Order: sequence, then C-alpha cells, then structure tokens
Amino acid sequence: MIHELLLALSGYPGTIFTWNKRTGLQVSQDLPFLHPSETSVLNRLCKLGSDYIRFTEFIEQHTGHVHQQEHHSIQTNQAGLNGVYLRAFCTGLDSMLQPYRQALLDLEQEFLGDPHLSISHVNYMLDQFQLLFPSVMVVVETIKSQKIHGCQILETVYKHSCGGLPPVRMALEKILAVCHGVMYKQLAAWMLHGLLLDQSEEFYVKQGPSAGGAAANQEEDEEDLGIGGLSGKQLKELQDLRLIEEENMLAPSLQQFSLRAEMLPSYVPIRVAEKILFVGESVQMFENHNHSPSRAGSILKHQEDMFATELHRLKQQPLFSLVDFENLIDGIRSTVAEHLWTLMVEESDLLGQLKVYATGTREGATPPQESSPREVPPTGWAALGLAYKVQWPLHILFTPAVLEKYNVIFRYLLSVRRVQSELQHCWALQMQRKHLKSNQTDAVKWRLRNHMAFLVDNLQYYLQVDVLESQFSQLLQQINSTRDFESIRLAHDHFLSNLLAQSFILLKPVFHCLNEILELCHNFCSLVSQNVAPLDERGTAQLDILVKGFSRQSFLLFKILSGVRNHQINSDLGPDTAPWAGRDLTLHPGQVGT
Repeated sequence: MIHELLLALSGYPGTIFTWNKRTGLQVSQDLPFLHPSETSVLNRLCKLGSDYIRFTEFIEQHTGHVHQQEHHSIQTNQAGLNGVYLRAFCTGLDSMLQPYRQALLDLEQEFLGDPHLSISHVNYMLDQFQLLFPSVMVVVETIKSQKIHGCQILETVYKHSCGGLPPVRMALEKILAVCHGVMYKQLAAWMLHGLLLDQSEEFYVKQGPSAGGAAANQEEDEEDLGIGGLSGKQLKELQDLRLIEEENMLAPSLQQFSLRAEMLPSYVPIRVAEKILFVGESVQMFENHNHSPSRAGSILKHQEDMFATELHRLKQQPLFSLVDFENLIDGIRSTVAEHLWTLMVEESDLLGQLKVYATGTREGATPPQESSPREVPPTGWAALGLAYKVQWPLHILFTPAVLEKYNVIFRYLLSVRRVQSELQHCWALQMQRKHLKSNQTDAVKWRLRNHMAFLVDNLQYYLQVDVLESQFSQLLQQINSTRDFESIRLAHDHFLSNLLAQSFILLKPVFHCLNEILELCHNFCSLVSQNVAPLDERGTAQLDILVKGFSRQSFLLFKILSGVRNHQINSDLGPDTAPWAGRDLTLHPGQVGT
C-alpha cells in the first residue's frame, strides 16, 4: 500500500487511492484493514496529492509539458489564459514542485531499504508541504478565476508573497523571480532597441494613446457672465494650469506609445514607468528615423552592452530591488535625455527656433481647422495661423497639440494688434479733421476712441511685456541651466501653460469679454473710417449702441478681474503686472455719452 500511496502522491492514482475531479484524491472506502486514524492520515496526505495533480494539470494546460502521464483528461487553455508571463509562472511553479518530487523519490528509497516504515513517517517527511501547497493553490485559483494576465501576474504573486509564512514567501519569491525574467527581457528590447515585444498585450507599455486620458467634455454653455463675478468651478479651473491639456480648444497629443496602467505592478512606481516609456520612445524614434549616423550617433552613446549587462545582473537577483532597478533606469534615462538635449539645443538650434515662433515670424498661413456642423467655419482674419515645418528631432517637442496652442495664442495676439492698429488709424483721421467744426456727437465719438485705445494699448503692453517676454526669458533661462531633455519639455509645457493662463485664454468669461470688446472696437473703427462727414441719424444710433456696449463689456471685464484678484488666484492679474486691469476705468453711459 505504501507504494500505491507514493504513486498516488506522484499523480498516478489507482484502486486504493482514487481520483475524482470534484473531490480530488481519496482513500477507497472498501478497505476494512485500515484503522480510522490511518484513514485520516492518508486523507491528509491525499490533499497534497490532489494539489499536486491540479498543479501539474495547470502547468500542462499552459506549457504543454509536465512530469507525469496523461491519466486524466486535460483541456488545453480551457480557461482562455495565455501569454509569456503565464508560461513563466508555470515554469516557476514546476520548479517549486521539484523538492516535493525529490521527497517522494527519497521516501521510495527508504521503503525499499526498510519495508516496515509507517504511514506516519510519510506524513512527517511531507509535512513541510502541508502549508505550502494550499497557499500556492490560492494563487493558481486566483489566476484561473480572475483570468489574471500579463504583468498582473507579477502583482498577484507579489501580494501573496507578503504573508508571514517563510516557506510560502520563499517559494512565491522564487516564482516571482522567474516571472521577472520575462519583464527584464521586454525591458531590454524596449529600452535598448526600441522594440515592443508584446504580442499578447501583457507589458505595461503599449502602442497607442492612453485609455484613461479621455476626460468628459466641457459644456459650451457653462460660462457665467453675470456681474456677480466668477463661479466656484471657474475659479477652481484657474488654480491648476494642467487643465490646459483638457480644454476642447486644444487638440490632444497623439502619442504613439503610452502606459498600460492596469498592467503596472504596485511595487514599480509610476514615475519609473514613465521613464521607461520615455527611453523606449526615444530609442525607437532613433531606430526608425533614417538619419545620418555621423550626425546623431547612438542615442545610448554606444553603452547598450553595458546596460544590457546591468539588466541581466538584476534579472539574476533572487529578490527584486526597487533601489537598484530605479538607479539603472535613471542611468539609461539620463544618457538618453542628455543626448536629446545635445541634438535639440546644440545641433537643431532649439533656442533659435523658439525665438522665431515666439516673435511670430510667419512662413505661411495654416488652413482653417475642421469645425463641427454647429460652428461657423473661420473666415478672413480668423482663418490666419502659423505654419511651421518641424524638423527632426524637434517634432517630439513641437507636437501637433503644441503647434495648435501656439496658433491659438497667435490668433489672439493678432486680433489685439489688429484692433490697436485700427484705433491708431482712427486717431490719424481725428488729427486730420481737428480743424473742422465739431459737434456733440464728434465729442462722444472721439472720447470713446480714447477709452478704447487706452484699454487696448494697456492690454497689448501687458501681453507683450508682462506675459510673452517675461515667460520667454524664464524659458530660455531654464533651457540654458540644464542638459536634460525632459527638463526642457517640462519647462516648455509650463511656458505654454502660463501663456494661455495669463493671457486669459483659458478664463472663458474674461476671454469672452475681451473678444466682445475687440469686436466693438473693430466695428467702431469701421464706422469712423466709412463716414468722413459728420454722422447722420443712422450713424449716431450705431455710435450709441457701440457706446453702451463698450461701457457694459468693460464694466463686466473689470468686475470679473477684480473678483479673480480678490480670490488671489493669480498674482499676474494684479495692478502691478496689468495696469489696465488695476485702474478704475469703468465707463458709465453718462460719462461716455456726454
């Protein structure tokens, strides 16, 4: 019977120890020579045999090999599980079973030498597996029931290895080390060669944009233009410049690769994963671009072999060390970032390109952006924009979304400059007619022009000096103080964010007011330019509408700006940096019309 027991524990049930798919391995009930206590000990041992058989079934399903005969039906991949991480888990699981198999072989040798050894001796020799097998079976059943896939297996094994039972912890750590071998191979291919070897979508880097980046669209009619000031939601939007990326007016960046957050193990921080993503994207960009080797060279400065050796060293470690792992990732990232900085700043003249774009030098006009059926397509001045042919490798900094932001700023600045020029032309007309007799309507007309010119001139000065030049000088200083590409990209993102925020483009009530004011100024200039003689009754009525409209919109503008300044959202809205916003320029109808 001892030999029957050892065979059953090895996965070969017979007549004394029978196998049932539901209940597992059990002692036959038709054995009158067994004492109930012996039956209890044998059934305890049969639980080990049941777990072993289920382990080997699982391994056979997902690897195609196992150390036993096919004595019961096995349906390959019946759970729909697959992938290299699952096969690595099965390899580690099979290695964990090797001491158990060796223990059965040792017991067989002992019984061949001493046939009188008891069942209790078998129970004693295999007692070390009584805690191990059930704990590991929980991991296997979790993978099967929840269909754990890819790097999620790393997380599952890691969580179960954090228990307080040393045999279980050491066994699962060994399995985890085998699974980490797959991750290190994928990391080496991605970070050193730009290859994403992930046919089954198991890695935490994927091709395509991030699935979690889609935010709910902002409603077009959420603007609160009441005299009372800003709503709480609008004030909150001002506090976080990162909301720029979520604005409908700014097209999202079409990234070729992104992180698959659900596959990232909890012991690998997101900051490390982002560095891995950056390195792989940069290396792949170099690998795919048909550039002159003498100009760019290797982005890793021909240190691929050294980094590969370091990754292999980490792979051989029995335990995962985040400190060692992150140090190596930082080393690779620093090498790549410095090389990109050299390419952009020194070889591609990034500073010169930024000066060209900030100064608004235009090489052409961009075609109008596609608009929804509800929107009126832009025409005339509104359709003008910047056309910039981005040279490699500056395209990773000047993405389509970034260029669209520049165009938004450019169109806004152009509209302000255009109205300022028209008001100056009206002043020239006024100087030409100052010797002519004037009436009360002329006084109203030229007083309105003065108020309009004062507001627009101060707005233009604020945008040019306090926003553009100030932010651009800070950007140049940050670029010159580092040799890291990611620092440049971060500084450039902040530069654009600050431009959009401090120029009120993102503050919808203010931006709406400014556009209304600019439109009123434009209509006033058209009225003055088209009527050389004194205004007739129709022209006077139009002038009255313009006076009231400008008074209402300017009062609303300063009311909103005062509310923003009182809430201390942005110090740049104060009177020191925006004198036109800090002075009492409220134009009441009685003041303008008399």
